[in-house]
Amino acid sequence: MASTPGVPLYDTDRYPQSLKAYLDHCEKDQCTSDFISRTLPDILAKYALYSIFTSCNIDREILAQLHLKHPGVLVDNEVVEPSSQQLQKYRELVSQEPNLDFVNFTWNEMTTTEFEEHWRQKNITKKADFIHMVQVLYYVEDAEATISFFHSLLNKNGKLLIIIGAAGGRFIISKTFQHQLDAKWHPSKTVSPAVIKSLLNARGIPFKTYKLQSRVNVTPCFTEGDGTGELLLDFLTHVQGFSEMASPELRQEVLTVLRGCSVVQNGRVMANDYINAIVINSLD
Repeated sequence: MASTPGVPLYDTDRYPQSLKAYLDHCEKDQCTSDFISRTLPDILAKYALYSIFTSCNIDREILAQLHLKHPGVLVDNEVVEPSSQQLQKYRELVSQEPNLDFVNFTWNEMTTTEFEEHWRQKNITKKADFIHMVQVLYYVEDAEATISFFHSLLNKNGKLLIIIGAAGGRFIISKTFQHQLDAKWHPSKTVSPAVIKSLLNARGIPFKTYKLQSRVNVTPCFTEGDGTGELLLDFLTHVQGFSEMASPELRQEVLTVLRGCSVVQNGRVMANDYINAIVINSLD
């Protein structure tokens, strides 16, 4: 089987397009939103006075729940986002939102690793009541160190929310073809809910896990030359221009594996995509 050089998607301008295609065809946003609206409010028992966020649309939903839970409380919100396009998009959304006057935003165009270095160099001593990391840990070099750092920022009774994929098409593809894809992003190899839970148990850190299920409409992937399908395949393999760089045999094998972890509903190929929401408590 021929291999592909595997240019990591996250390092390219194509990533926002691929991400949008994925989100447009995925139920994940809905199941995450359901978790935020139905479950998270009861978890947020303490005022969020200083928060660190990392994703745009989810941030707004969480902030809305914080405001409903604790009206009148001012929130300091540190936004950490390495993509200038995503950060600018979020800033534009915030500027158009009339109900966020209770939030003081600080914009950090950097990775979580760079943010940690910045924090330590500046010797900042602020603490957070709530931190969320939604689909973030795939892109860090050392998930254990990242979790440890952000957990250390929690105030007494603070919460760290990690939302991460547990299984599904992306992870099966990554695990099956990690050597052929030769990309940096291999969640099955580097980080998973099981790895996170093992780490937390070893350190005696209390947490609770919520299992969420969604599906992704991957039907366009099976039409060769379909622009949306190519963007989806880029995201699923996390390789820019996957179909152009992969051999026909590799592309077909990826599609075979993808179909194997999917179901057909109303003529659509829907790939299973499971998520874990892990709520981690501070060590009092």
